[in-house]
Amino acid sequence: MKTFKSVIAALLLVAAVPVNAGDDWANFRRYEQADIEAAKLPADQRRVVFMGNSITENWNHAHPNFFTSHGFVPRGISGQTSYQFLLRFRDDVINIHPEIVVINAGTNDVAENNHVFSEDRTFGNIVSMVELAKANGIRPVLSTVLPSNRFPWRQEITDGSRKIISLNKRIKKYADENGIPFVDYYSPMVLDESGALNPAYSDDGVHPTPAGYDLMEKIVLEVLGKM
Repeated sequence: MKTFKSVIAALLLVAAVPVNAGDDWANFRRYEQADIEAAKLPADQRRVVFMGNSITENWNHAHPNFFTSHGFVPRGISGQTSYQFLLRFRDDVINIHPEIVVINAGTNDVAENNHVFSEDRTFGNIVSMVELAKANGIRPVLSTVLPSNRFPWRQEITDGSRKIISLNKRIKKYADENGIPFVDYYSPMVLDESGALNPAYSDDGVHPTPAGYDLMEKIVLEVLGKM
């Protein structure tokens, strides 16, 4: 547990560092070689790509066997927003040729990691990724933003929980209207009406602990199993 907490602390520091827009803003280099190798794997070893931020990246650190045993490919980068996801979507998803992509975006948009939050634009980025996936024969799966009512690296943002609830409602409505499988991490992980992430599943109010990932795995596997 101490090692996992150290990883969380390190990634929080990364999230707080301003990104240099002139130096690979989308971080294409991060998975460049791994993407080349993943595309060569047998189909059953690259069935599903998980596109995300530090929540996805930490997941692979906490439970790497979850990904390898199911043929899942983690593509999380700490601190990133949906804008950066969209830029690297071709490299980190389309070029791997998976059957399915699970998209978990929004936490760092609400935290305003590199721009003022706009629900319309964040939602538009998510829709664009869905459309890119469909155009390339990849089945999209959408998921809720995890609950959070505070961001340790952006303590001046005090209305994050309200924005997360609104964005999640919009993602759910879009998924329902378009027949897109939907993963609800929010409902079983929220503490109460405050919109906080239940401390049973998180140490910092944003990132899941291994126990949190246990719950998330159960939820997402149930959705993927129906596909």
